[in-house]
Amino acid sequence: MELIFPRKLNQGDVIRVVAPARSRAMVMEHDHTDIIEARFAELGLTLSYGRHVDERDALDSSSIASRIADLHEAFADPSVAAILTVIGGYNCNELLPFLDWELIRANPKILCGYSDITALQNAVLARTGLVTYSGPHWSTFGMRDHFEQTLEWFTEVMFGTAPISLTPAARWNDDLWFLDQDRRDLIPNEGWWPIQPGTAEGRIVGGNLCTLNLLQGTPYMPSLDGAILIVEDDFESHPATFARDLTSLLQLPDAAGIRGLAVGRFQNASNMTRALLEQIIGSQPALTGIPILANIDVGHTYPLATVPIGGHAGLTVADNESLLTFQRH
Repeated sequence: MELIFPRKLNQGDVIRVVAPARSRAMVMEHDHTDIIEARFAELGLTLSYGRHVDERDALDSSSIASRIADLHEAFADPSVAAILTVIGGYNCNELLPFLDWELIRANPKILCGYSDITALQNAVLARTGLVTYSGPHWSTFGMRDHFEQTLEWFTEVMFGTAPISLTPAARWNDDLWFLDQDRRDLIPNEGWWPIQPGTAEGRIVGGNLCTLNLLQGTPYMPSLDGAILIVEDDFESHPATFARDLTSLLQLPDAAGIRGLAVGRFQNASNMTRALLEQIIGSQPALTGIPILANIDVGHTYPLATVPIGGHAGLTVADNESLLTFQRH
């Protein structure tokens, strides 16, 4: 399927905030709206909100009908330049059978979020060819301090067109910043982990690993043939869980066509180590001979890079220098 790249942002554009997973009402228990609104105003962007973002059920989400309505209205509204998700969750995949793929294909625009939004993003790629963006949620913009690198990567990708070359952040954090903005723990970054040397190019498929795996066997799973696979997981995924999830993905018939693998930084609570990850990767015959890089700034820690799902990437892994680049278009 031919790829479709949405137009880039310009000052004056309107961003529609939707909640395809968990509700904004849950997020507002720790209200950082003033910080979020100020950030987008500084970028020259205006936020608008889906009609149902504050609906909240027993699972901290809303009905399928409400979430579908907000997504369809966002894509159909010509005044909306981009769509930003409130936060992740657990149930984005519920929406997939009810989405109007022709509407989305006919009205291509930026869609950005991560975690559970992986299901929506990769389904959009598989069914329409539209490139979406794994990056910060609306709620992420409420991080008062130490947000500069995440914001820089977001604006470079969303406003610019030149290729991006990621470099490791100097420091990172894995704290519950939304609970206490005054107490933050920054961790020096040891840099990327070059696991397996090599060079490859391909289109990006991936995001949250356990969420991507939910698409297996459905019409919403994008092809892995020719892909640079970028995956991450959160604190709920310990090493044994990550290992079996990766195994499951690599047992798909087209996984033999994966050209390179990049793994996001793990949260501290996952108890993943470099040695354990190398053991997990070393047990995967499907990964033999391809470049593999880990501990990159993708996932549930911060700073968080913005990555085009479906976009073209280049991956070079070497002990002295590793490179991860992608086209912004």
